[in-house]
Amino acid sequence: MVGALILAAAAGAVALLLLAVRLWVVLSPRAPVPRRSLSLLVVAGSGGHTTEILRLLENLSNAYSPRHYIVADTDEMSTHKINSFEQIRADRNPSATFPEYYVHRIPRSREVQQSWLSSVLTTLYSMCLSFPLTYRVKPDLVLCNGPGTCVPICISALLLGILGIKKVIIVYVESICRVEHLSLSGKILFHLSDYFIVQWPTLKEKYPKSVYLGRIV
Repeated sequence: MVGALILAAAAGAVALLLLAVRLWVVLSPRAPVPRRSLSLLVVAGSGGHTTEILRLLENLSNAYSPRHYIVADTDEMSTHKINSFEQIRADRNPSATFPEYYVHRIPRSREVQQSWLSSVLTTLYSMCLSFPLTYRVKPDLVLCNGPGTCVPICISALLLGILGIKKVIIVYVESICRVEHLSLSGKILFHLSDYFIVQWPTLKEKYPKSVYLGRIV
């Protein structure tokens, strides 16, 4: 009995060690590899989050293709903004070939004024549906800026690397509204993202590992 417990404990320790090593490999920075195109997964949020993320996309080239947008299943406004944004881009230059785009829906991680305890359950539920979607899309890069929906998506993208399926680059851009303190999503994803971008020098001072590029939206 004692021997079996020792073997089980040793096996568990080895498994944890292998998982820790794998996580370290996934989170370690790598030299960028030149590519002709990059599959992009963009997490949109209600209100200002979607407006800011679309401003960022205005400066991206057509090499970021195809584009996959993630919105909460109750967020009709963001869907409308995304469709309008892509249509305006196409109308500006009808002769150009623009990237294909798709809009996917997942359950919202947390509604406004939802209790923290129930938020844990809804986030877990959202992540259960996010992983199959992320696995199917297999993006090269995830771009997000703070909506609660981005947490399960980023964790799912991280799992793709941990499981050895694909290394996904996670870029998190903190909202321009965050001047002195990170958002809850930012606090969660600060150590999980490959590039964590802030837009105020006060945040750069508090979080030296972040990237400060000035105001970019």
